[in-house]
Amino acid sequence: MSTSDATNTHLYPRPQLARAEWLSLNGPWAFALDHNARWTQPAQVAFQATITVPFAPETSASGIGDTSFCLACWYRREFDAPPLAPGQRLLLHFGAVDYAATVWVNDRLVGRHTGGYTPFSFDITEELQPSGPQTIVVRAEDDPQDLAKPRGKQDWLLEPHSIWYPRTTGIWQTVWCERVGAVAISELRWTPNLIDWELRFDALLDGERRENLRLSVKLYLGNMLLADDTYSVMAGEVHRRIALSDPGIDDYRNELLWSPNQPTIIRAELQVWGRRGELLDEVSSYTALRQVGIQGDRFLLNGRPYPLRLVLDQGYWPQSGMTAPDDAALRRDVELAKAMGFNGVRKHQKIEDPRYLYYADTLGLLVWAEMPSAYRFTTQAVERLEHEWKAAIARDISHPCIVAWVPFNESWGVPDLPDNPAQRHYVQALYHLTKTLDPTRPVIGNDGWESASTDILGIHDYDGNPQQIAQRYDAGQIIEQLFTRERPGGRLLLLDGHAHTGQPIMLTEFGGIAFSEDAEATWGYTRSSDLAAFQQQYAALLAAVRASKLLAGFCYTQFADTYQESNGLLYADRTPKIPLDEIMLATSGPRSERQLQVEQEWQARMLKFQQQQPILDDEELPGT
Repeated sequence: MSTSDATNTHLYPRPQLARAEWLSLNGPWAFALDHNARWTQPAQVAFQATITVPFAPETSASGIGDTSFCLACWYRREFDAPPLAPGQRLLLHFGAVDYAATVWVNDRLVGRHTGGYTPFSFDITEELQPSGPQTIVVRAEDDPQDLAKPRGKQDWLLEPHSIWYPRTTGIWQTVWCERVGAVAISELRWTPNLIDWELRFDALLDGERRENLRLSVKLYLGNMLLADDTYSVMAGEVHRRIALSDPGIDDYRNELLWSPNQPTIIRAELQVWGRRGELLDEVSSYTALRQVGIQGDRFLLNGRPYPLRLVLDQGYWPQSGMTAPDDAALRRDVELAKAMGFNGVRKHQKIEDPRYLYYADTLGLLVWAEMPSAYRFTTQAVERLEHEWKAAIARDISHPCIVAWVPFNESWGVPDLPDNPAQRHYVQALYHLTKTLDPTRPVIGNDGWESASTDILGIHDYDGNPQQIAQRYDAGQIIEQLFTRERPGGRLLLLDGHAHTGQPIMLTEFGGIAFSEDAEATWGYTRSSDLAAFQQQYAALLAAVRASKLLAGFCYTQFADTYQESNGLLYADRTPKIPLDEIMLATSGPRSERQLQVEQEWQARMLKFQQQQPILDDEELPGT
């Protein structure tokens, strides 16, 4: 089973549950558009084109570039399966297929999946032929005008308009397979607990149910062994708390804690052993010691108030849509956000590729994870969004970089919140469901306005006048005035009967200053006439926001130009519109001599620490 395919520019797809051997199925597949969804079986399909997976057919990177309305499309690929020893199995994985996928292997149906942003897998062992190539066929159904499914920024009109972008149909993340034993780890979850200085560890196993199984866990900080434990597997599960040695002194504790300034990673090696001592499965993972929360009107990171400097990131590329051109592009986006002075991103209307989260984990960038919206309020829309949101949380819950969950943006999919009790209950139900699934992170019920249940009150305000922004969010003003008289976007910030209870207030969308050479074909919330004016407007607006003692943080719109929206700090190809150091200065503000000295001391200590105990890098992950 090879991992060295030079055509595979998207690296190991699941970095928190990695196996040494995997086979990428990215690359050329036979392809057919099925505009009216007439075909239902592989034998009916006339494959007449070739597509490059994992790029959606709407993109030029796919080799198709067809943006017309299409209800379904078909894929076919042959591959050579690796040899399987007795008891071994072959799993077929899909990172994401939009929206509903049906999969056949060697003309036998292996399964279906619904949800355009979440992964799924099938055990295809029984469908494999004893010799010769194996054939996979995928049918992807995706009604382009269905507003009752979670679609995020995908436009329902033929041409992108306003703040909506081209559609994404079919396969848009990596397809891959891996060989596993009769018993294998199927799910991992890590939960840090700084109060007791421990890591909670949860593992689920699938395959044959066997007695007397054991699971061993080794944790490393660089090359230093932190823990070496072995547990009995009960009913296919392991749930344990791993106590770590508390360094006691703050200086040493701080060097073990994860933060954007010091993203210290704890590497994990896990093995499943049979009753006779035989090795049945082996995976690599990672976690980190960090804690987030709310105290009064501030966001906390590792028990300390931490001002959030976020940038809104749509996660689109000009030639490849929602799929990054390659793995390096994901890493570059994380690096650029940090270089512009931000300590986090709000991933807007997209469940991002796990490889992006891996780089945010290992390079140090906070992430607000947001559910792509449906645009109708129906029973079907509610069921679809809840199903996919739970799957997204399950996929990403162990990433240290994720510090908040956002089930809804503004009133998208719940357009009548002030007058419709059912819609308010829906937002409140998703807020409490999210808190139930993950009680360790803040949840923003619906970000922007008309809030009913939230841990952080997010406000969307695209007023381009820095003086008015400074006055509106002046801590010296009576807060009640903000909620009763000010209506950014023409909306109430709090629904009637839902008073502000002291939780942090953040400006979670603002700015949107546009600059492009083609002003007629692009737009933003405000516009600069030239780059000098753009730099001046950005600096003045950020100075006003940073000066507010009321705000616990902010999220600027936006990271990069996205199709017709030219309000990015970067052009769509990620070229900075103004020098990165100027953006950083405006974003984070001038630093005092003392701050610079502290930074230099931290950098020196971090360099020494990494030299002694190197943190995880790409080469330490199987398949990368």
